[in-house]
Amino acid sequence: MGNLSTPKSVQKLQSALHAKAKTEAGYRFYALYDKIYREDILAHAYAQCRTNKGAPGVDGQDFADVEKYGVERWLGELALALREETYRPDPIRRVYIPKANGKLRPLGISTLRDRVCMTAAMLVLDPIFEADLPPELYAYRRGRNAQQAVTEGEETLFYDHPDVVDADLADYLERASHYTRVVDCASKRSGSAAGTCILMPLARPRLT
Repeated sequence: MGNLSTPKSVQKLQSALHAKAKTEAGYRFYALYDKIYREDILAHAYAQCRTNKGAPGVDGQDFADVEKYGVERWLGELALALREETYRPDPIRRVYIPKANGKLRPLGISTLRDRVCMTAAMLVLDPIFEADLPPELYAYRRGRNAQQAVTEGEETLFYDHPDVVDADLADYLERASHYTRVVDCASKRSGSAAGTCILMPLARPRLT
């Protein structure tokens, strides 16, 4: 996220959620949805998306369009749609980018509105699930990176643990997208079945 600092009000919420999740492992969070459309959460989510830049989605709207329209007005309308539960995500724009081996990697580009909503949800949910993650995990975690994982690996090897397992799920998301058997699954942290998880990716092919 570059040098973008998190507003104190967002830090306070995240700290409270993380502390609750850390001290009470079995606690279920029932009232989180209203946090996603908080003004400070959405504003920071927009700022993060703005920092990351990125191409427009299927609606062709970019950050210049939003700023011309008025960021506060745009975020206010998004907050209202979330609060009234009329918000619906837009389709994903599919593009293909070349890989080093000559193949093409499929890439899905969400609209700015959807990216802001996803980032807002991440701001609220991340500190909760972060409390459950073991210390040896480094991928996609705030304040951690691949270089730290390599350093940890070198230290582990030094202390007489010479066995290394290198595994990679090749094209997993691309292949899993061809199968449609999914279920709503509830996290131990969630009070409702809010997330969609792939239960049996090899169950049946997608009908096209």
